[in-house]
Amino acid sequence: MSEPRLRVGLVQGRPRLRLRLQGRHELVSWSDTSIVLEPGDYEAATASRGLVKLRSVQHPGVSLDGVALRIVPMVPEQASLLLREVTVGVDFHWQHEEDLVFRGTLCLERRAGGLDAVNEIALEDYLVSVISSEMSARCPLALLRAHAIISRSWLLAQQEGRAGPGAQPAAAAAPVERDGALHIRRWYDREDHVHFDVCGDDHCQRYQGITRAFTPQATEAVRHTQGLVLLHDGTVCDARFSKCCGGFTELFSSAWGDEDPAYLQAFADLPASREPGYSLPLSDEEHARRFIAGEPQAFCQGVPADLLGQLLPELDHDTADFYRWEQVLEQQELQGLLQSKLGLDTGAVRALTPLARGPSGRLIALGIEAERVRLVLGKELEIRRALSPSHLYSSAFIVRPEGEVAGVPERFRLRGAGWGHGVGLCQIGAAVMAERGYDHRAILAHYYRGAKLQRRY
Repeated sequence: MSEPRLRVGLVQGRPRLRLRLQGRHELVSWSDTSIVLEPGDYEAATASRGLVKLRSVQHPGVSLDGVALRIVPMVPEQASLLLREVTVGVDFHWQHEEDLVFRGTLCLERRAGGLDAVNEIALEDYLVSVISSEMSARCPLALLRAHAIISRSWLLAQQEGRAGPGAQPAAAAAPVERDGALHIRRWYDREDHVHFDVCGDDHCQRYQGITRAFTPQATEAVRHTQGLVLLHDGTVCDARFSKCCGGFTELFSSAWGDEDPAYLQAFADLPASREPGYSLPLSDEEHARRFIAGEPQAFCQGVPADLLGQLLPELDHDTADFYRWEQVLEQQELQGLLQSKLGLDTGAVRALTPLARGPSGRLIALGIEAERVRLVLGKELEIRRALSPSHLYSSAFIVRPEGEVAGVPERFRLRGAGWGHGVGLCQIGAAVMAERGYDHRAILAHYYRGAKLQRRY
């Protein structure tokens, strides 16, 4: 196969967009009308009759409208585009707006909700940004090479329609009444984007343009691994990854559909020669409680702050307590969260009860006993969403009620392990492996057991 070109959704549903062009570009409408855009500031907005209008800020007489507009660099190596106020980390605790710089073609498309901005770019160029956005471009070369391979594999698996066995959108699972409780069991995958291949945020893979790709090793890592993917039984691997497994990786079925690819196993994030030092399985409640209450050895455990500063992108620097973390939910806050996230007026919450855990200790079913309703909530991301204004770091947590009054706790203290779903590669663990001298092949063999490397183009 030849190298694919991608359409990456950067911004959706905006009434107006602001951008700055570096280098000359050509503005082309779908009717093939075109004008040359000189470097400078521009504004795009919705216009009448369902059109998009782009105009120059410095030269208001320079404008063009159409159903969709394409801004094409005339000399790609010398041109870039700064898109203002891109929302980064949508719905997560690090959400903010940032000006980001991109290469390639920018498409401005009118949709029902407003303007979409879509970047057309070659896959390998896209990956240079991804590996520098998911982790820092200062990471060891072995980690950047490994990440290039898994990000390429994940994307091609989506394009080839192999987005993970049993994957279904959240809408496929409606709440049901059973055994006197309301059961809500949902999972959230990358529901197909209708108008582009992949988005640029954490919902798919972080893609923040050339803003983050500031080291030569990021480009070298992609060049060195060009076209390489992970395969299992002849199929491109749906190579999942998360920020920190918390010491033990998780199964696909704990986060998404109910089947488990053989290459996504659950195991201690340690060298094969090391014993975990804690009791298994972590799906056992008592074993999980001791594991989460402690800080067992793992690749992703006890990383010094100066090394974390090198490994993590800047937007993650404020999140330093992810291997083991605590969060306190006040009674009124918890009731408000269940109202806003699930649409339920629960009344006083009496208990949060672990009902089922995956092999990493992550909760996949949580019982919520409240004044007006009994809930059974799952899978892992639905639990994380329901108990936080954004998301809990992970669903691997234990609960301690505090300050009980008339049988109702005043608050619930959560102690948790890890950051993310824990499936596949642990980004912090893999970075530490690279720092300790493991090469990219050894890192991939550790996290994707039984998968093989193959060059697809």
